[in-house]
Amino acid sequence: MDPAVYRLAEAESREPVSQVSDNSEHREIERVHNITAPSISPDRVSVVEGYERWAPTYDHTPNPLLNLEGRTLAALLPKLGGKRVLDLACGTGRWLERILVQGADLAVGTDLSTAMLRAAGGKRSIEGRLVRADCLNLPFRSAVFDLVICSFALGHIQALGAMVAELARVTKSGADVFISDLHPEAHAQGWRTGFRGSNAAVQIENWPRTEEEIVHAFHSRRFTCVAHMPLYLGEMERPVFALAGKSHLFTQACQIPAVLVFHFRFAPTELGSRGEQ
Repeated sequence: MDPAVYRLAEAESREPVSQVSDNSEHREIERVHNITAPSISPDRVSVVEGYERWAPTYDHTPNPLLNLEGRTLAALLPKLGGKRVLDLACGTGRWLERILVQGADLAVGTDLSTAMLRAAGGKRSIEGRLVRADCLNLPFRSAVFDLVICSFALGHIQALGAMVAELARVTKSGADVFISDLHPEAHAQGWRTGFRGSNAAVQIENWPRTEEEIVHAFHSRRFTCVAHMPLYLGEMERPVFALAGKSHLFTQACQIPAVLVFHFRFAPTELGSRGEQ
């Protein structure tokens, strides 16, 4: 592990993860963010079990929501040179890889899922920059990060207030925090986070929240909401639908706000106020 990352990560019972052996049987599953009701009753599982089962194929099948979020959020990020960045709930390290390419001074990813970290640990560019940790108890000293990204994980965190409090602890004054998740309207229309197994669709446990609830949770810890925006699928996602064999769903899916993105800024010396975009 990178010595600087290791110093950030040293804390009781929190172990840096560089390589994790994989003895699990590979499952033939098709990755989906359910944009239509499954033809058979879904298998609803916990967050831990869901990502244990999803991890082997997470990076290898088309996902229009990740495509939409990736191209939009990348354009919003400030220059990362000289910054210390945390990829919170990093999964397979999709954003951690991009952060390092953009020149962050130091970058580290954390996740609670051993299976997802195992998948991330196989990527040479982020090897040694991964830490297994609960987002409610991060193994870092206070006021260390200039920027945090949390991609498609907020709905899996039941104790939102505690998670935001921990973010307030580890971020510097003026730090930027970028959050993305499935849009609450998409959830109301039946879209779910999950994948298709060999015998059934699998839905992962989730706690959907309104925009107002999310903003309030961050506002209460003195984060200012710089911007919040709904993202709609567009022509750049059409090939992803085609690759997944779902072209017939494309037009209908584009009518619903698919992803919600927030940009917060930590302002501990003053009570943050809500901004809109």
